[in-house]
Amino acid sequence: MGISIIHTLDVPPERMEERDGWAISEFRLPITGEMGSATTVFHSIFRPGSTHAKHLHEVSDEIAVYIAGFGVVGQGESRAVVTAGHCRLMPKGSEHFFYNETPHEDAKVVGFYMNAPSVEGTGYKFCGTVGEGDISRARDGLNEGILVRLEQTSAPGDGIPDAWRDAHLKAPIGSHNGSKNALVHASLSPGAATGDHAFTSAEAIYYVISGEGNATDSTSENSIREDSFIFVPRGERHAIQNTGVAVLELYIVLTGAGSLAAAG
Repeated sequence: MGISIIHTLDVPPERMEERDGWAISEFRLPITGEMGSATTVFHSIFRPGSTHAKHLHEVSDEIAVYIAGFGVVGQGESRAVVTAGHCRLMPKGSEHFFYNETPHEDAKVVGFYMNAPSVEGTGYKFCGTVGEGDISRARDGLNEGILVRLEQTSAPGDGIPDAWRDAHLKAPIGSHNGSKNALVHASLSPGAATGDHAFTSAEAIYYVISGEGNATDSTSENSIREDSFIFVPRGERHAIQNTGVAVLELYIVLTGAGSLAAAG
């Protein structure tokens, strides 16, 4: 089957209905079940003042990474501020929202509907609009799910697989804080690479935050760059190499394993 490389701007924006809470300026689905993935990936842009209204997913956890901008998030009755570098897990069945408070900058959010082949497959339910009272509520932390800042997280506690010895790794979300699926952050210096490896117990989805490089499998070599996604089916051998002059920065989502080590 091989790995799949998807460049975000090659994917047309979805038409989402504002009456269902989708007041998002740009929403793309780079990876869905149609390409064999168990998890659906979204790439969203929020113009200043735009909102994804109160909603929930009845059958799917959602993992989100805040790439640019800042805003307020709600989880049930609790509120928190998020900025670039926050990583978040929203449990299935829990109402949540996001509002971009950045006055002159777009907010960019990349997310993963875990174990859902489509948006509809998450059990999406619109729960209501976001009013001034929702936004002005005290922002003293979320009482459900996981919300962490990347720089405050540490390396995987259950060990670093040999293929990843050249990478600097952090583990924002995984079995160590209660998630069945993992979000890992990796940095590869210029010239550095992972070893050729496969995940025998999980599917992997890579998202390139910055830098450039190559992703290879048994039959091909493909270039990757900022806003590229890489879908790696379970058991597919692959490697990532930094071919640029700057750090290659990636997030890795594992569907079916709580860490790199547990992914086999």
